[in-house]
Amino acid sequence: MLDANRSGTATAAPPAVAAHPLVPVPPVRREGPAARCTRVLLSPYARLSLLLALLVGAAVCVLLFEPQRLLTHGWPPQLGGAAAAGVFAVAYGLCSVAFVPRPLLNLAAGALFGSQLGLATALAGTVLGAGVAFGLGRLLGQQALRPLLRGRWLTAVDGQLSRHGFRSMLAIRLFPGVPFWAANYCAAVSRMGWLPFLLATGLGSIPNTAAYAVAGDRASAPTSPAFLIAMACIAVPALAGTVVAWRRRHRLRGR
Repeated sequence: MLDANRSGTATAAPPAVAAHPLVPVPPVRREGPAARCTRVLLSPYARLSLLLALLVGAAVCVLLFEPQRLLTHGWPPQLGGAAAAGVFAVAYGLCSVAFVPRPLLNLAAGALFGSQLGLATALAGTVLGAGVAFGLGRLLGQQALRPLLRGRWLTAVDGQLSRHGFRSMLAIRLFPGVPFWAANYCAAVSRMGWLPFLLATGLGSIPNTAAYAVAGDRASAPTSPAFLIAMACIAVPALAGTVVAWRRRHRLRGR
């Protein structure tokens, strides 16, 4: 706008000053070394690396201490009864997390405690070991591994375990073929719940575990009817699982 002065000439009015006050900008807080270290340590890939380190360490301990010597040297004589069964169940669970084959542990349970107590002890160790592996996989590996679930097979397995967790895990436990540790960590990466996983593991492991416990109990009499029936109960599900897997393989190739 133009204003007239005394001489009659027009001059430009000075621009109006903004009435809004300046908003103070908060200072940028720099992340300290401790915060950066914590963020890195809690990242998904750092936790996955910790899981792999724990599993490698457990496998090395198994190779060094050789828990399979229980089958030849027996249980320590100072432990007996319920205390021995409880200790063995805990050791069973930890050994199954460390990739010790469950058939070996089931045979040892039957040989040390007999058919009935050996079955109960082996089942307790089975559920304990499965729960520990599931918890480790869920806490340390799920966030890092779920983005890697690509491809038809991995996506199908993840969807089956996530939507039909109980019956899928029950079928896996009933028909041997999938390694125990592999089923545990696959279930942990999926969205299966804790209760369906543990319940299916306990129920589905009864027939196979019972057969191995009886075989371990009657191993000194390999021609007895109980031993022969136990071996048949071990062989028939294994054969059925192999046939089912072979047929599914041909169906997938035909698609």
